[in-house]
Amino acid sequence: MSNKIKLGFVGVGFMGQVAHLKNYSELDDCEVVAIAEPRKKLAESVAAKYNVKNICSNHHELISNYKLDAIVASQPFNYHAILIPDILKAKIPVFTEKPITVSIEAGEKLAKLAKENNTIYMVGYHKRSDPAMEYAKNLIDTWKKSGEFGKMSYVRITMPEGDWGNGIAGFIESDEAYPANEKETPINYFNDKFNRDYVAFVNYYIHQINAMRFLLGEDYKLTFADKSGVMLATESDSGVCGVIEMSPYHNTTDWQETLLVCFDYAYIKVELPPPLAMQRAGVVTVMRDNKKEQAYITQPILPNIHAMKNQAKNFIAAVKKEKPVTCNPEDAVKDLIIAKEYIKLKNNL
Repeated sequence: MSNKIKLGFVGVGFMGQVAHLKNYSELDDCEVVAIAEPRKKLAESVAAKYNVKNICSNHHELISNYKLDAIVASQPFNYHAILIPDILKAKIPVFTEKPITVSIEAGEKLAKLAKENNTIYMVGYHKRSDPAMEYAKNLIDTWKKSGEFGKMSYVRITMPEGDWGNGIAGFIESDEAYPANEKETPINYFNDKFNRDYVAFVNYYIHQINAMRFLLGEDYKLTFADKSGVMLATESDSGVCGVIEMSPYHNTTDWQETLLVCFDYAYIKVELPPPLAMQRAGVVTVMRDNKKEQAYITQPILPNIHAMKNQAKNFIAAVKKEKPVTCNPEDAVKDLIIAKEYIKLKNNL
């Protein structure tokens, strides 16, 4: 493998462009060789904008016609179970958005395929790649190891609905009809109503479900879910309690996602920007009070790099075997298990 990763793209719609293709096209250590997009006019326009020389109508052509080091498949998650097996069987490292699939069982099959083919599969929980989250995670692990500020005692994640797009513009649109491709068979965990609730939950709040495990550094279980859908409570394997407040209020003009990690004598608070805010990292506030010296609060100055851009760097580094993926498929499947349990607990099923 050369130092410059040869990359293929499957899907260049809205998210494919603004969250992924734009970022990869700006990296020096990769080259977007070809895109697979069934909407011909859209494919031609996007390829011209990002100087991509080759266009395919589907992922089969992409895999067959080009020698690729990796593929970014920016697709709705109900396509993953149909599309991703072909890429994994071709032993091509692949990135997809979250969640990994609709059903737990389909996700487990993809995780198994990746393992059987010894192939990298990174699931796109971009919040793990925000510089603020990376800083917080490193500090959490340091404190857990040193014990300087006692034990981790509490994690609180708040994510009210807000302006997640941050007024994003500059993407190419198309009036072409999208082909009626095969999708993952609807799940049958519950009745139709609860199945819809499950899909809505994994589409919107799976980031926070995943972030809880990321910050804890271990698995957790649900202990409570209120019937109104505002919050849920958790307990980690080592007994650390946590809360996820899904939408305690609505906010139409801003994005106010916060993550608070408490130790006995310190805390780390992360405030994240809107998901599509370009060149903007989160903010970290750290309070230390070890009873040996004056308590103090700090705010590190972090690089102004978008989490999606840093995520692209992390995927390329994983393909180069310089670091592990930020989220593997086995971890992503755990999020679906928690989501299923949440619907059961919330509705007393």
